[in-house]
Amino acid sequence: MPELPEVETVRRGLTRLVQGATIDHVDVYYAKMVRPDAEIFTADLIGRRIEKIDRRGKYLLFRFSGNLTMVSHLRMEGKYDVQPEGSPIPKHTHVIFHLTDNRELRYNDTRKFGRMRLVETGTEGVELPSLGKLGPEPTADTLTLAYMQRVFGKSHKVVKPFLLDQSRIAGLGNIYVDEVLWLSKINPLTPADTLAKAQLATLRQNIIAEIAMAIKGHGTTVHTFSTAFGETGNFQNHLHVYGHEGEPCERCGTEIVKIKVAQRGTHFCPHCQPYPPEALEEIKDD
Repeated sequence: MPELPEVETVRRGLTRLVQGATIDHVDVYYAKMVRPDAEIFTADLIGRRIEKIDRRGKYLLFRFSGNLTMVSHLRMEGKYDVQPEGSPIPKHTHVIFHLTDNRELRYNDTRKFGRMRLVETGTEGVELPSLGKLGPEPTADTLTLAYMQRVFGKSHKVVKPFLLDQSRIAGLGNIYVDEVLWLSKINPLTPADTLAKAQLATLRQNIIAEIAMAIKGHGTTVHTFSTAFGETGNFQNHLHVYGHEGEPCERCGTEIVKIKVAQRGTHFCPHCQPYPPEALEEIKDD
């Protein structure tokens, strides 16, 4: 699933391509992908201008004229691209926004998991509770150490699934959680409330820096991610642990291992990220 850096990369590309464009009409080929129903969805967008494209967590927010917002979630394999009007339509193209400048903004999704929803601007968090419950963005201004001390201190959940919980910190997914835990020398099975202030400070710094670097690298291409220009990201070339199981840790030479944590494949270095006492006891018991 595209994570925050990939969605931000798509947002920036779309801003360059279609901000300021006006919708002539819309074709919906897979009605379950849009809300309200396809007839209302297409009618409401006619003549609307794309004033801005925002992002919140992993959601894209298309701001249209007339106080209307389209909330778009790419899910597993959603992609946007822009083509000249009348170009051949590839398989798995499910929504086409025909623009008045003779271009088409197209949405392609192999698995059909992506969703688009029209809402009145400013009501996104109410209409989509999952969006309204998102935690702070992983930036220096919004993700404060005081906040992290407060929310981590309230939970004994192990840190890997804790960080994947979008209500804690918005936008972190499996790849980047593995990376920031390795950078911070924190084992993924460590209970959140056992992390000291110094560890949280290091984790915060690494989250902010890693996400910023991934955005600069146009995201990570592991499966089929591509930008609005059809380009793949290149940050996968800078991953330290994700996908490197069986290889030596670049810090200490210990073999990187992969385990399941909360049903997610999890990569870490057993030496640099030692097991917490609770996890060690469970391993001994097994």
